[in-house]
Amino acid sequence: MTDIHSEKILILDFGSQYTQLIARRVREAHVYCELHPFDMSLEDIRAFRPKGIILSGGPKSVYEEGAPAVAEELFELGVPVLGICYGMQLMSRHFGGDVVPAGKREFGHADLFAVGTPGPLFDSFFIEGKSPVWMSHGDHVAKVPAGFEVVAGTANAPVCAIQDVSRALYGVQFHPEVNHTPRGEQLLDTFVRAICGCSGQWTPGHIIDDAIARIRVQVSSDRVILGLSGGVDSSVAAALIHRAIGDQLTCVFVDNGLLRLGEGDQVMATFASNLGVKVIRVDAEDRFLSALAGETDPEKKRKIIGNLFVKIFEEESAQIEDAKWLAQGTIYPDVIESAGAKTGKAHNIKSHHNVGGLPEYMKLKLLEPLRELFKDEVRAIGEELGLPHQMVWRHPFPGPGLGVRILGEVKKEYADILRQADAIYIEELYAAGHYDRISQAFAVFLPVKSVGVMGDGRTYEYVVALRAVETKDFMTAGWYPMPYEDLSRISGRIINEVKGINRVVYDISSKPPATIEWE
Repeated sequence: MTDIHSEKILILDFGSQYTQLIARRVREAHVYCELHPFDMSLEDIRAFRPKGIILSGGPKSVYEEGAPAVAEELFELGVPVLGICYGMQLMSRHFGGDVVPAGKREFGHADLFAVGTPGPLFDSFFIEGKSPVWMSHGDHVAKVPAGFEVVAGTANAPVCAIQDVSRALYGVQFHPEVNHTPRGEQLLDTFVRAICGCSGQWTPGHIIDDAIARIRVQVSSDRVILGLSGGVDSSVAAALIHRAIGDQLTCVFVDNGLLRLGEGDQVMATFASNLGVKVIRVDAEDRFLSALAGETDPEKKRKIIGNLFVKIFEEESAQIEDAKWLAQGTIYPDVIESAGAKTGKAHNIKSHHNVGGLPEYMKLKLLEPLRELFKDEVRAIGEELGLPHQMVWRHPFPGPGLGVRILGEVKKEYADILRQADAIYIEELYAAGHYDRISQAFAVFLPVKSVGVMGDGRTYEYVVALRAVETKDFMTAGWYPMPYEDLSRISGRIINEVKGINRVVYDISSKPPATIEWE
């Protein structure tokens, strides 16, 4: 069996908002990589045995006192190094170059012009001597260190790409990892494949084979429990573990009454009927609605829903004899973000419910077969495992479900109205070909009534807001420019078909200043 971890790229993080994108681009080249803090010890770097190292960008200046730096001997390890933005400046300064504040900062689009011989990394990066790139820097390299040559520059910054081919050291001032650098993905592919010599063993098929083998060794003949939500991560984890150990897996599906229209039945059809997975379905709508009665604070609603889910899951798990493992759909961004929260080195961090262990009294060991994967890799594996395309590629759905898409108090009446409106909205987005171009779309129930007219009568009914955004990383997002004729059709269907709604509005707020979800 292919050892998918035998070729590894190490990415050292200096706090750039784009660092995870670097890792995703490396993975798209079918090469395994890991993100680690910039101050990873030389001993640990040697033990990692990277085929190449990438130094990320970061918000600091390399000449500041206490600026982030790497182990001094890193550049002497004999493995190729690519420095991006701050990483290039750090490399330049290390070898005796000068980095100074730029006379004119560059943020956004710039035209890069080739200087001299491109060399192996940049051979196919330029077309007719130039290439559009994305910049984000306030400092620049004023003097190139000995042994390096300038490959490219812009009108504002004459040193934007450098190389020392003999030592396989490369630096770029721009960000090849972002979509705004059109040939950036190709440049990173060239670095990890041609410069570092990786053959590309990180493929969905190999990942599945490796995960199945590891699950079987880890679990042996033990029983495993998994909390199935119907979301992408838990669904793919369930399919993968079931492929590995079959009936040793039992899934607990807690239907909290806050799911989308028909979602509970879809989950049971996909897993219990089609894949033959053992699924216990718990109808807990009444318990959740009772617990939420009278509560309007968004954070308190989230805690009520989360705590009750854990309680019900524990009750059901206690009925499963001899279970030794709890499986979770933890993915690599969860691990990265939680590690950042612990070290304090990440700039945009959050804690995550999937990372951080279990209550001691549960006495279960954790099984996390997706913890090395990004979301797009999880989706690719889901399709390879035969899960339905619409399940694998559907938009994110919050853990508390419709509980945070009903503003204020959650009531069954509100949930039923919202379910129907949301189903119509999503159906129309698929029909018009918008769904796969949108990053996230959903309806929100507003607990306010407005005056309307239906037929010859006056109405006084509720309002639904429609939300659709485009984003690459969910840290920022722009509202989706829905054609007027499609909005008109969607609004007409919701008002005509959903009793209790007489007004539909479209949210045209971007993130920031708004958030994607309303609560």
